[in-house]
Amino acid sequence: MSFTSAAGHSGAVANPRSRVILASLIGTTIEFYDFYVYATAAVLVFPHLFFPPGNDTTALLASFAIFGAAMVARPLGAIFFGHLGDKRGRKVTLVGALLTMGIATFLIGLLPTFHQAGWFAPALLVVMRLAQGFALGGEWSGAALVATENAPPGKRAIYGTFPQLGAPLGFILANGLFLIIAAVLPSDDPTRPSDAFLEWGWRIPFLFSFVMVAVGLWVRLHLVESTAFKKTVTDGKVHKLPLASVFRTHFRQLVLGTFYMLATYVLFYLMTTFSLSYGRAGTAAALPGLGYDYTTFVLMMIIGVVFFGIFTLLSGPWAERWGRRRTLIVVTLAIIVFGLSWVPMLGAGPVGVMAWLILGFSLMGMTFGPMGALLPELFPANVRYTGSGIAYNVSSILGAAVAPFIAIALWAWGGGSPFWVGIYLSAMAGLTLIALLLGTETRDVDIEA
Repeated sequence: MSFTSAAGHSGAVANPRSRVILASLIGTTIEFYDFYVYATAAVLVFPHLFFPPGNDTTALLASFAIFGAAMVARPLGAIFFGHLGDKRGRKVTLVGALLTMGIATFLIGLLPTFHQAGWFAPALLVVMRLAQGFALGGEWSGAALVATENAPPGKRAIYGTFPQLGAPLGFILANGLFLIIAAVLPSDDPTRPSDAFLEWGWRIPFLFSFVMVAVGLWVRLHLVESTAFKKTVTDGKVHKLPLASVFRTHFRQLVLGTFYMLATYVLFYLMTTFSLSYGRAGTAAALPGLGYDYTTFVLMMIIGVVFFGIFTLLSGPWAERWGRRRTLIVVTLAIIVFGLSWVPMLGAGPVGVMAWLILGFSLMGMTFGPMGALLPELFPANVRYTGSGIAYNVSSILGAAVAPFIAIALWAWGGGSPFWVGIYLSAMAGLTLIALLLGTETRDVDIEA
């Protein structure tokens, strides 16, 4: 079955609905799987293997710094792939982004360690991490455009949640695989992986990326271009330099879109990266935390991520019914309150910690889901790939690149208390709230214009 986009541009060949959903979902699932594999290894493995021994906190901060380096490359990827996507089409760009991410992730699984290659090892890790960021810079906006530009009338926000659903699915796949490997290669020390895990076990999730990329490429190579892009070409509206055009004519939308995403990014990486460090740190550690063993806390996180997925899907119908802006204003207010509640929730024992994870990940789904439609709707079709990609990925520098690093610093500054980390989240959500109040509703825009 085929259908036209929301504007009803009849007679055009379109992608079947099942292909749209699968292509937008599977690609982002693979991309986020690759990203989460690195995020987990950044906490669990890399501080032990890619930096000189002696200071665990310094090694963890260095590992997070490399993690954040990818965010710097993401806007560059958004510009490069956005240029291709707005001039050559969505399909070829999505294939290129997926290949870049998959190759970089696979090569991380083959890298030498600090013991084997000295400082050359973390240098190579930085290069591969930058390549991952560059690829993700082009992946998200392309997947969101595949979903929204092919959506039936009145269902753009619903279809826009499918690329967003790749985030929780990628998390579950990545961490589930790490859990299986950790169970097969158990450690006698709950604060440190086993020698076999550190020697070769950690490489398996990175190498497995090759299989997932092959599946994703097969799906995406069967896509056809969206009606919106075809109409842009037919009408002669393709810009020679989409980047210059979007800055000249839609700068306000770029700024608003960047701050729309800020609370989402900060919450996202605090819940997935910082929480893993805080949850595993013992009370006698340099930075005291909750003291859970790795397996227990990751299982608790996976339960929370299930709610992430559920509320990502639920957010689509809500954003269609009440509008993207109104839905996100309510959710952002809830994130502000959530940030202020960290100390009492995390101090309430296992029940409080589990409630904290469920609530945080549920809010993550509610704020992340509508972005799949909102950011593309800010821009016309001839600069949509570039505009939505830049807004999404510049926000990654302001939010995700520094969030784990700032969180560790605030954790240390607070003497092991998460209080200031929660305040940081609330402050960033406050900036997102201001942007939403300054913005306008996009639910009824013509996606083919």
